[in-house]
Amino acid sequence: MIHILIASGAFKHSLSAHESTLAIQRGLIRSGISATYQLLPIADGGNGTLDAFLMNGGTRHHAIVLDPLARPIPAEWGLSADGETAIIEMALASGIERISTAQRNPFITTTYGTGQLMMHALEKGVRRMIIGMGGSATVDGGAGCLMALGVQLLDENGDLIPYGASGLSRLAKIDISRIDPRWHDIEILIATDVDNPTLGTEGAVAIFAPQKGATPDQLPILEAGMTHFFAQIHYQLGVDVRQAKGGGAAGALSAGLMAFLNGKITSGIDLILHHNRFDDHLARADLVITGEGSIDDQTIYGKGPIGIARHAHQAGVPVVAIVGGMNTDDSRLHAVGITAVMPIIPHPMMLETAIQNASALVEQTALRLGYLLQISVR
Repeated sequence: MIHILIASGAFKHSLSAHESTLAIQRGLIRSGISATYQLLPIADGGNGTLDAFLMNGGTRHHAIVLDPLARPIPAEWGLSADGETAIIEMALASGIERISTAQRNPFITTTYGTGQLMMHALEKGVRRMIIGMGGSATVDGGAGCLMALGVQLLDENGDLIPYGASGLSRLAKIDISRIDPRWHDIEILIATDVDNPTLGTEGAVAIFAPQKGATPDQLPILEAGMTHFFAQIHYQLGVDVRQAKGGGAAGALSAGLMAFLNGKITSGIDLILHHNRFDDHLARADLVITGEGSIDDQTIYGKGPIGIARHAHQAGVPVVAIVGGMNTDDSRLHAVGITAVMPIIPHPMMLETAIQNASALVEQTALRLGYLLQISVR
């Protein structure tokens, strides 16, 4: 009998990390393999980060905040069992899944709701905040979030700049006199799976804005606004985060938190694995199965499956990744610790069909994996 550690992440737009982990277990059980299981849903700062941190304790708190289009919505944040750490999953307030595809528009989408969640957490007297960066609908440099925290971002007439990227080029004066002094004593950990800088060809606009509704001809306009915004921060506050590693995460919300709250970039997957004692579970495992909606070249730079593979490789435990889609070379993944990859699509199908049937497709793939694991080569 083998012991299998199932540590799957979310499949975007279809399955939560918990749902994908259960689907994998169901498929393996159906295969008849003789095994015991440890289930450990994971996240890397994006979808499912709050669930992953609260899996072994802590409390959920609710607030009404503004969504990316500045409409009031209910959102959650978490508090650790000891009451010292708040977990903010920015996507729950400012995420791309909060709006429809037709509504994606980085010129108007805002991170204001994320700042509101942070303010709610501040009132609980926490000592640190972990801010998960994945899945944003925004490219506003964190301007909305900062305004919710009390930063006055003003145009040349002394009025607040508008929400979204459209306001960044209008910034003329920064007034930080209204920021709550308690922020000086809060440790801000920015949990992200990317190391893109704030600006430039690998920055927030160039790499991520197209996912959030920007057309190719809009990219230079967005980049100019972002450049102006962070140049003003450098000029007025003496803080330069324009090329900060990881500053481009969540439409440069990371850079905004670095500039105003001295936020520190950290690996989201490593934070969660440490918090949930992954290495202790790994010590008892014969095989690790992880999962993700899409595995590509970006995955190699720190997303969930690679964090899993890195730890497992050090412990000498093989890793199989069950994925929705694959757009990279198997040898690259093998080199970083993933033993094999199994895409869930058995034949050509529309993306919408795959999303609707994701649970069954993941389960069926795990069934095939279970059959393979029972092959005895003589």
